[in-house]
Amino acid sequence: MKDLEKLVSRIDGLVDRLESLVPAPPQAPDWKSSIAFRWRKRGGRGFLAPVVQLHRVQLSDLRDIDRQKSLVEQNTRQFVDGRPANNVLLTGARGTGKSSLVKALLNRYFRQGLRLIEVEKHDLVDLPDIVDLVVERPERFIVFCDDLSFEASEPGYKALKVALDGSVAATSENMLIYATSNRRHLMPEFMQENLEYKYVGEEIHPGETSEEKISLSERFGLWASFYPFDQDEYLDIVAHWLGQFGCTPVDIESARTEALQWSLARGSRSGRVAWQFARDWAGRRKSDGRKATPGARKARRARA
Repeated sequence: MKDLEKLVSRIDGLVDRLESLVPAPPQAPDWKSSIAFRWRKRGGRGFLAPVVQLHRVQLSDLRDIDRQKSLVEQNTRQFVDGRPANNVLLTGARGTGKSSLVKALLNRYFRQGLRLIEVEKHDLVDLPDIVDLVVERPERFIVFCDDLSFEASEPGYKALKVALDGSVAATSENMLIYATSNRRHLMPEFMQENLEYKYVGEEIHPGETSEEKISLSERFGLWASFYPFDQDEYLDIVAHWLGQFGCTPVDIESARTEALQWSLARGSRSGRVAWQFARDWAGRRKSDGRKATPGARKARRARA
């Protein structure tokens, strides 16, 4: 009997150790704590962490991308209204408002039940677990993958392909995937791949490597392309943000030369560079003894 008791005790200890190694099912978050969540891992176990400090950018703050805003907002409105809508891929030049557009749409439609879940690319393998958490919820969820790019061997690459279109199980009706990337097809493209192209009569057919790379991006039903801003568009964005910081039209006009010099030093005329210049220029004015105006305080709150 003593030997049996020892054996049972050892088995119990072994089971306890094995249970500590096996990830527990993800716990349901407090859905009322936030309108945005991040998928996090701790001890190999995934969970949704609420985002406390939200990026309060508004659609009106995004300048000179009206076509892209209209396209993606229409898709999002369809989704929130319970109508058919597509997964979205936003690609193009850096700093042109791709991720800001997704955040602005959340701020526009959260009262209608829109929620956002941010997932890093290495955690895309956990998409089935995230679906299980949200499938019974009344809200509408956007799974947001920012600055996405893959190598073919990465596990998240295949997980995303399956989640978009390729699994025997249907995706959740209340969930879409919005991704941003600087790469149109989400993967690096090499010169040697051009050698795989073949002529069939008057047609050009891509090789298998190119087809494989295209197969991921084409699973997004909606594409929105963003392009570098020209000088006038850049100055328009600068003027918008300086106005948000409470600068007068005379101040904005006087800042033009510095704004252009700033963009030359950064090698870019992106919206991000325009925002950074406006922040610097308005901050230096305040350090010179000028008081912040209500517009400046509003702009700071919007970026908090």
